[in-house]
Amino acid sequence: MLNFINAKWLKENLNNDKLVIVDCRFSLMDKDYGKKSYEECHIKGAVRVDIETELSAPVTKHGGRHPLPDINDLKYTFEKIGISNDSIVIAYDDGDLAGCSRLWWILKYLGHDKVYVLNGGINIFKEIGGDVTSEETVPTKSNFKVNLNEDMRVDMEYVRERINNENVALVDCREYKRYIGEFEPVDKKAGHIPNALNYFWMDILNKNEERLTIKSEEVLKDYFKELNNYDEVIIYCGSGITASPVSLALNEIKIPHKFYTGSFSDWISYEENQVDTI
Repeated sequence: MLNFINAKWLKENLNNDKLVIVDCRFSLMDKDYGKKSYEECHIKGAVRVDIETELSAPVTKHGGRHPLPDINDLKYTFEKIGISNDSIVIAYDDGDLAGCSRLWWILKYLGHDKVYVLNGGINIFKEIGGDVTSEETVPTKSNFKVNLNEDMRVDMEYVRERINNENVALVDCREYKRYIGEFEPVDKKAGHIPNALNYFWMDILNKNEERLTIKSEEVLKDYFKELNNYDEVIIYCGSGITASPVSLALNEIKIPHKFYTGSFSDWISYEENQVDTI
């Protein structure tokens, strides 16, 4: 797999000096979950990054519920936790991919290629006897040079200009009930951006009790096969978090795409923007 490493490989390479292992666990419903989980138990040597405060900027009128931080703020965060341009970054969470994919995408956006996700997360790592600890890792500050991949990201105006283009697939990665406007637990409006298709982000996962892993390349290719019929693919979710696993999956099967990082919560912050329901 292009973007994944397995627990066995990590267990055997835990002492590689170039590795920077990053704990990305978080919960949209419990702001303290990531911190508490790390303090209780994490992979030996792992540092922690906070999805809400370090990989998201404060909310303003526009930009959505999890705006991307300023590039210099991201650079500072990554240098603080020891990521340099030579680092091999291994991101993990509980296996659902939401947190670690956010880190994966941001690092790719900043031009860092050597970033991978632990398939199955910490649960499978513990299952095979991998070393875990409650002792906090103290990182050594590094230097990180940004080489921005600007074509990975689009804004609201870019999306608005393309919603009626039949050659562009706009992909809504939220669950179907939110997509059709039947249920909306967070945002002030319900529904989806006009003409968007629905591919629920959790459908890319194998679900077996607490063991969550990415589906095989063959299954992913079949699931996303219709997207090959378009000249351009743009993905979004509610706030830019849970579309990140879809970006990871599409990258895995080599389907080019762009990410509307502000997502639906940014779209509805402009009163003139249409919202559709089914």
